Amino acid sequence: MEGSRELSHHGGEAVRIARALAAGVAVVLVSASGAQAATPELSTSNRLQDRREVAAGQRSYVEGFQDGRFYANGWHSTGEMGGVWAPPLKLVDGVWFGIGGDWVGPATKFSSGWGYTRFDLPDAGGLHLQRTDVAPDGNRAALFGLQMTNPTSADKTVTVKVDAHSELMGAYPWGFSGVTPNANDNIADQGSFTGTALQFTDDGALPGAPEHHYAALVASNQDPASGEAAASGGGFRGPQPGHVCAGDDGTSMPSACDDGPFGKGTGGELRYQVTVPAGAAKTLWVAVAGSDKGLAEARSELAGALQDPAGALAAKIAARDKLSEWSQVSLPGDRLLQNAIDWGKQNLADTTQTASDLQIRWTNQGKQFPAPSGTVAHARWFGAGYPDYPWIFATDGEYTNFAAVALGQFDVAEDHLRALRDISEVLNDRSGIVVHEAVSDGSIWFGHDSQTTAADGTKTNDFNSDETIKFPSAVALIWRWTGDNGFRDEMYDFAKRNLQVVDQRLDVDRDGWPEGSGNVERTGMGPEKLDNGVYYMRSLYDLADMARSKHDGSTFAWATNLARKLQKQFEGTWWDTAANQYADSLVDPGNVQSFQKHWIGQVPMEAELTSGDTTTPGVASRDHGTTALAGRETSCYSGDRPGSLGLFHTGCEGGPEGKGEFSIFSLGTGIQAVGEGNYGRLGRDQQQRYTHANAETMFSEPATGNTPDEQPGAMPEIFPSGLNGDLSTGFTPNLTRCWTCRSMVMQAWGNYGTAWPVIHQQLGVRPFLNDSELQVVPQVPPGQRSVEGSNIRLGRGAVGVFASHSGSSYATKVDATRTPVHELVIGHTLPRGSRPAVVRLDGRRVKHYDARQTNRGLELTVTAKAGAQHTLTITTA
Repeated sequence: MEGSRELSHHGGEAVRIARALAAGVAVVLVSASGAQAATPELSTSNRLQDRREVAAGQRSYVEGFQDGRFYANGWHSTGEMGGVWAPPLKLVDGVWFGIGGDWVGPATKFSSGWGYTRFDLPDAGGLHLQRTDVAPDGNRAALFGLQMTNPTSADKTVTVKVDAHSELMGAYPWGFSGVTPNANDNIADQGSFTGTALQFTDDGALPGAPEHHYAALVASNQDPASGEAAASGGGFRGPQPGHVCAGDDGTSMPSACDDGPFGKGTGGELRYQVTVPAGAAKTLWVAVAGSDKGLAEARSELAGALQDPAGALAAKIAARDKLSEWSQVSLPGDRLLQNAIDWGKQNLADTTQTASDLQIRWTNQGKQFPAPSGTVAHARWFGAGYPDYPWIFATDGEYTNFAAVALGQFDVAEDHLRALRDISEVLNDRSGIVVHEAVSDGSIWFGHDSQTTAADGTKTNDFNSDETIKFPSAVALIWRWTGDNGFRDEMYDFAKRNLQVVDQRLDVDRDGWPEGSGNVERTGMGPEKLDNGVYYMRSLYDLADMARSKHDGSTFAWATNLARKLQKQFEGTWWDTAANQYADSLVDPGNVQSFQKHWIGQVPMEAELTSGDTTTPGVASRDHGTTALAGRETSCYSGDRPGSLGLFHTGCEGGPEGKGEFSIFSLGTGIQAVGEGNYGRLGRDQQQRYTHANAETMFSEPATGNTPDEQPGAMPEIFPSGLNGDLSTGFTPNLTRCWTCRSMVMQAWGNYGTAWPVIHQQLGVRPFLNDSELQVVPQVPPGQRSVEGSNIRLGRGAVGVFASHSGSSYATKVDATRTPVHELVIGHTLPRGSRPAVVRLDGRRVKHYDARQTNRGLELTVTAKAGAQHTLTITTA
């Protein structure tokens, strides 16, 4: 796996490699020493028919299976979440290739690349075959390249047949019982062969919905010799028999299901005559393109995709290679984590989606489908995960943004928050409440500023409080890493209204702690949640910083004073002495502590408080924080066996029924990893245990025989997990689960638990570009000699950091020659109780330095000249 990042050292080679792949040329890189280096690919040949895969672009994506087939899977609209999508529209269930009279067999090897996927296929017609899938970022289209290599000494002409089965349907409505309109109302597609393309249309209106005109086209960059299409109801699924699985089938594997209960597509076949020269290769490119605005736009998207398919692949690989150059890390003692960060950049890019003309309507969890409240012209966001959560979420984005800034993906991070603001302003009439989730067509399932009244008269909010509470911190995070005052100004009014509505409406008992749902969506909790309280303190300080910079004195004073008040009463309110943990919630009357052992108990250690240029790592006191962290490392709260690692959602005997919940989520595990780092607990059985839990699923999950959880290089939503290693008590591996029983094959937010611990904690990059200041205060994990990061993006520049530790010697090297700040602070975090004996900056002894005791340890810092390279060395007594 270490070779998987070698392309980053050959940046100029990306276009050459892409062109060679497109032309059918096998590519290897050779280093200066002559050793063979791998292209940035990860491969597997294990259980390919059971493994999902995604090739994604910003305007389209392909979700299929690693044997090259397209099986029904997913549960929002049962079985319909895979195939080719151009958000907010699904285009086809799949595309299949045949040579002569035979269909191409299942792939023998699958490879994930940076920006594409590749399938090694069995020989057919005397040709060696590979298929490359790529979703260009510039078109609502996906490209499938069948590469045919002729090993003989004579030219070979073959008939290539291409089947496609349509399924034109929107991302909403879903198929849950009671949802109206429903995926079951899906209108039958109409198909035809135009002479050059397969054409599919879906025109009409779902019950109570406006008229729509959906269109998809399938064609190649060469004219077909012939073709045909079924007007409606046709099969055309290549070698797949077309078996329809029932909606209540909770046992069948995906490979047994070709369609689900809502499928009303049709199909067609294109046939091409292709001559492959002797001893050479040729690629037939097929595009699937479409639009929810009718045939004219679909034709335009198809033309754009087929203009230069090889060039589109080259551009995609080049763009991903460029993206990979940010935040290059070298972790000699932890290559697993290093590789997880490299591939995490690609995960974030893979989940980046865009859509236009979002019609914002409140569906009230599927109970209605009113006229839209307004329109958002364009949105770009980090999708939560594939295949069932590709749309816009507030909580997911707020956590993912930590990974995004650490990995240099500022633009999408900003756009995600813009999308949430724009949608929330339309949906909630500028109340300040942040939407929970928005489908790519603008449909809102949950997150409206209203209440539902139960039969007993109890009222509950139709939104979660945490998303509104966390939003100002997400803005401040980006502002500090970019120094983008324009973005601050754009978001400030909305961020201020976020916390004003929390204060005025969500703190009913006026004790400072907001009521409402938080990250744990489980019954039995009190109205005031721990995570909401902690993140409220953080956001108040963050809003105060933005208010100070805006000269908004009244907001600065209000936010600062309330944050300080809550901080002072935090331990007395939330620390559960009997449990040696923080209570999950407070129960009325009297704010009685409730401890149900949910993962949010770690949030007091995970959250940082920032005021001006002073960061406090962890809200919890050191004694309580370290006690709580150590408690969560026990087998009651964390998996402790290979194949079941990470933090359980709910500890043993926890939850409303006292049964625990032993599923391990990438987010909760990431929260634990960050919390460990804030308290200087970086060791193998502490932070590294949890960063490795997230990383292993991408490459070598023990529960799947040391293969990836599903797609190589992709971090899933939920890991194989169970109490005492018994997976039957938690969550079995995705590749063993049924067609509608799986978690996400790729989820964005878990990258918070790998990128942030390294960039922000181990390398100690702490930017305040809003004040033109950078602090670098690293901490090398025990058992490792050094950590290094280069080209860590800060505003319009970058910084490089190298930190090492050996015995009583500590060193920090900083390359700030491209760092856009006026003040530079360099330091190192020493173990608690350390006594610095000699401190040198660039070889000269420093007599005056700052030493601050934090939850991490002793942070020793000196001020250095900005815009230069420096070396700080510390020797302890």
